[in-house]
Amino acid sequence: MFEVFKATLAPMLILLVCIIIGFILRKTKVLPDGSDKVLSKLLTFSLAPALSFMAFAKYCTVDAIKEKWVYLLYSLLAIAVALPLAILLAKVFIRKKEYKRSVYEYALMFGNLGYVGDPVVLMLFGAEGLFNYKLFTLPMSFLIYVWGITILTPKENRKGSPIKNLFNVPMIAMFVGIIFGLTGLTKVAPSFIMDTAEKLGNCMGPIAMVLTGFVIAGYNFKDILSDKKVYLATGYRLFIIPSIIILILFLTKAPVYMMGLALIAYATPLGMNTVVFPAAFGGETKTGASMALISHTLCVISIPVMYALFTLIFM
Repeated sequence: MFEVFKATLAPMLILLVCIIIGFILRKTKVLPDGSDKVLSKLLTFSLAPALSFMAFAKYCTVDAIKEKWVYLLYSLLAIAVALPLAILLAKVFIRKKEYKRSVYEYALMFGNLGYVGDPVVLMLFGAEGLFNYKLFTLPMSFLIYVWGITILTPKENRKGSPIKNLFNVPMIAMFVGIIFGLTGLTKVAPSFIMDTAEKLGNCMGPIAMVLTGFVIAGYNFKDILSDKKVYLATGYRLFIIPSIIILILFLTKAPVYMMGLALIAYATPLGMNTVVFPAAFGGETKTGASMALISHTLCVISIPVMYALFTLIFM
């Protein structure tokens, strides 16, 4: 168990160092205020799409889909459990129906399954493991764009159908990767194109965590660490909901390997969208910043502990 803990801790420490670097870069003014917007665009329009494209272009073959389509069903089962719990608990945390409750609904349902989950899975399981993880989290990604982003957008700013949120660069890159994988275009594409996409994708984890540290450094620690509810939400996000999901999947005889990927997806820290979207529309960002700081710090230990316990029990 200790060896598994150490193996999982190593990539988490790398991500923690990147958060600290982002924090220092802002505090020392090496990067000016507003650099978070540049880093966010770099991630959204370059690094994240490259990683998604490569995961599916390499491993999304017809045989792989025939063998692993069941991952999608297990993912939908997990969502069917996690989503009602998130909505119910958000009402407990925030009794009055207000925008802040939507922030809790999103945070209790979705972890940072992309910017944290992707690099952790890539380091632990390799590129094929990342494809399996992306396949399992595909329904969650759809739900993030169709429901999650909608509830984080104030009602007065919601325009058009939520389906339009699916037409974004990371999702488009993923679908292009699926086409490449299923049709065999990956084998005939120029090697320099595939190599470029792979190297860009490998940069996503560190840059995403630098962005996280940069954003956190813009807040007053005393203010963002004072909300006791955030600690409860963090405990639920890092320990309780992943335990519930793993138990449900175990009872339905899900493959152990897939359960491990599900654990990473549901044990990731509270995501940055709870900061980004309120900030974009002039909403309250302190709650999201508190969640990001506390959960991203604690996940350095919580993910290795949870994964070590998982291997002890199920492997």
